[in-house]
Amino acid sequence: MALFIRTIFALVMLIVLGGAAAVFWNMENRLQAISYNEFLTALEKNEITEVRLRDGQLSLKDTFGREFVTYSPAIPSLLPKLLEKGVIIYGSSDKSARLLSFAQLLIPVMLILLVWYSLLRNQPPGDGELDDKDKLKRFSPQEKHQQVTFRNVAGVPEAKEELLEVIDFLQRPKKYSKLGAVIPRGILFQGPPGTGKTLLARAIAGEAGVPFFSISGSDFVEMFVGVGAARVRDLFKEAKKQTPCIVFIDEIDAVGGRRSSGNIAGGQDERGQTLNALLVEMDGFSSEETIIILAATNRPDILDPALLRPGRFDRQINILPPDIKGRLQILQVYGQKMKLAEDMDLEKVARSTPGFTGAELASLMNEAALIAGRMGDSAIRPEHFEIAKDRILMGVERKGLVISEKDRKTMAYHEAGHAVLAKFLPETDPIHKITIIPRGRALGHTQQLPLADRHAYPKEYLLSRIKILMGGRVAEEICLNQQTTGAEDDFRQAIELATKMVCQWGMSENIGPMSYMKDDGAFLGEQLSRTVYSEETGQSVDREVKRLVESCYREARKILTAEKDFLIYLADMLLVNETLDQEEMEIIYECTSKKRKEGSAAKSPGDGMACAVSSTG
Repeated sequence: MALFIRTIFALVMLIVLGGAAAVFWNMENRLQAISYNEFLTALEKNEITEVRLRDGQLSLKDTFGREFVTYSPAIPSLLPKLLEKGVIIYGSSDKSARLLSFAQLLIPVMLILLVWYSLLRNQPPGDGELDDKDKLKRFSPQEKHQQVTFRNVAGVPEAKEELLEVIDFLQRPKKYSKLGAVIPRGILFQGPPGTGKTLLARAIAGEAGVPFFSISGSDFVEMFVGVGAARVRDLFKEAKKQTPCIVFIDEIDAVGGRRSSGNIAGGQDERGQTLNALLVEMDGFSSEETIIILAATNRPDILDPALLRPGRFDRQINILPPDIKGRLQILQVYGQKMKLAEDMDLEKVARSTPGFTGAELASLMNEAALIAGRMGDSAIRPEHFEIAKDRILMGVERKGLVISEKDRKTMAYHEAGHAVLAKFLPETDPIHKITIIPRGRALGHTQQLPLADRHAYPKEYLLSRIKILMGGRVAEEICLNQQTTGAEDDFRQAIELATKMVCQWGMSENIGPMSYMKDDGAFLGEQLSRTVYSEETGQSVDREVKRLVESCYREARKILTAEKDFLIYLADMLLVNETLDQEEMEIIYECTSKKRKEGSAAKSPGDGMACAVSSTG
């Protein structure tokens, strides 16, 4: 009602202003008035060229192009004089004059109304009248088609177990209130994007069978100061009407960021007011109001400490990318909706996707189904998953890229260098695939897959990883006697890994067990902030990083020189087949070892290629 009254008042004021503007416009643009005697004198001098007659009013135009207005007491007696002087005479009725005046008044009014309407569409609603139909999403337990339960969630067993008591409290609150227990009112899900935070929140509401309110943190903040706080109050007012219920705020870091002191800009002031309203509402629950606040973020490091204190978000649950068992469960959940081939081994797919989140696994399943449909197959087979995984990890195959034979040879030796070192170095992950087919930004790729998920990396594994990265450049130097730009990304990764070994993980004998870098606590990327140390220590760190990389480079060169025959045969086979898997690589190595024993390996590389071709069939 208040909004309607304000709208009518604004409309009346705009009409009044429009009318006033029209009057002032007419006064500003009206013609200069002259006396009737002056008109007759000008007529006698033949200075009048046009006359417009309108109910006693004469609009004149003289020979100089000037326009005047006057009033005639007797129009009939004036007409013969006008005709005698050859004056052009126009006539108009009083009705048309009124229409013209009305149009002159209406045009500015309509323009003002148009501006008012455009402003009204963006006008913030008043407190208690929030129109949040588009922003606030409601899910009722009666909406079975939208209901999500723990059957739809996999890969997060610890989080599901943690939330069982929340579900029990929502279903049987008196069981706990009799004992004097207070259930945590706020639960914060924190983890990387795509790990299932939003899905888990909806599953809690589905399991408990209570209404579920969902809104994004960015929907609270607008350009008008005070709108966010009003929306917070309206959200909780609506939730209190339907207790017990769950309120879920996605991306809460958009509104719950750390507040700063000093002079505050308008945007920051709006966020501060919204956050204050949220804090007040979370503290204002009575014991009879069973409302659980769930929130999700991938930036817990920037949240305001007032949000995380006991009584608000009591619990913080980390939801991280799933392990191999969790990935298998997620694939099985999505696989229920898809037609898989009988020989489809989802466990192998789970083992070949370390680090994948739930969203990425869903994308993998969907991409494999699309590829199967594009190829005209009736079921999803393992090769469809391989193509889909390559597309997700490395990008789309660049079939139109024209590569010279010299560049293909360089790529083959570069990737073969990585693969040979991965085979002979200790503490390395097995080779899964070697390819020189360009995908995305990469011209070639050597893919290794771990046998199991790793949570702690030994020093020997990290050193072997740096040596493998050096293998591409070393192979080019040994076999082609050249250096190319293809090793740019390898060097970048090697320097980054060596720097972490020295400055973060204390794996340097010269620097000692020291850590100069710390995690910033964010889940978006792995940004590290280096602490301040002396210039002398910085020089020591640089020298130690260089020593580590150069020692790995020398070790990689030593191994590839000893296995040059194998390196050459492997590169030759890559030029022929473009893609090799672990089994084919082992066959090539067996052929190389056989020729080496016969003493002819170095003399006839073509024989080794023929041996490999015949072995692979």
